[in-house]
Amino acid sequence: MSFRVLVAGGTGQVGSAVVRALLATSSCAEVVLVNRREAPLAADARLRQVIMDTGAPSFASDVAELARTCRAQGDPVYAASCIGIGKGSQQWSEDDMRKLEIGMVGAFARGCLAAGVERFGLLSAAGSSTKSRIRYARIMGEKEDAVRGVGFKQLAIFRPGIIAGNAHTPGYLAVLGRLVPGSFGTIDQDDIGRAFVGEFLHGKDGMTILENAAIRQRARAL
Repeated sequence: MSFRVLVAGGTGQVGSAVVRALLATSSCAEVVLVNRREAPLAADARLRQVIMDTGAPSFASDVAELARTCRAQGDPVYAASCIGIGKGSQQWSEDDMRKLEIGMVGAFARGCLAAGVERFGLLSAAGSSTKSRIRYARIMGEKEDAVRGVGFKQLAIFRPGIIAGNAHTPGYLAVLGRLVPGSFGTIDQDDIGRAFVGEFLHGKDGMTILENAAIRQRARAL
C-alpha cells in the first residue's frame, strides 16, 4: 500500500537522509517538506515543499490543513520531525532552543494528529532525559515528552549517538565514536534515514525508542 509523508526539518543533515530513504521506497507516493524558506530539491516528481511561517500562532492549524489535503489523495499520511539544532547548540539561548525543539516540533505534531496522522517519527538524541544535568539532553527529553503527550497511535523516537556522514560531525569524532559501544557511539546517518522508513512500514502501535543498535537493526530489515 502506498503512503505519503510530511517531513519537518527535511533539509537538514538527518532530514535529508530520511528524505533519500523515503524516495528510495517504491511504496512512498509523496514526500512533502514543511519548510521555513525555499530550498533546492532533488529531481523527483514525488518530492515537493510547502513554505510556512513555523513561528506563527497558526502553524499547527496550517500543518493540519496541509495534512488533510494529502490524506484526500486516498493514501495514509505519516509524519517525521527531523528538526534539531545540531552543531552550535551552545550558542543558542535556552529559550530559543525551547522555541524550536519544543514549540515548533510540538506544533507540527499537534497539527499532524489533528488531521488524522497516526504514525510519527521523532529525531531526538542519545541520553535525552528531562532529568539530565546537560542542557541539550534535558531539552531533548522535554521535546520527547511534548510529542509523546500528543497521543499518536504509533510514535517512534530515534536517539542516535555520534552521527557519521553528517557535515556537522568532525571526521575524527565519527571514527573515535566507533570505538565507543552502546548508545553514545557512532551511527551512520543513512541508517537513521532507513530506520525512519522501516518504522513507518513495520513499526508497532504505541511508543518505540530506538537507540544505535535498534536503529541499525531496523535499517537493515528494511
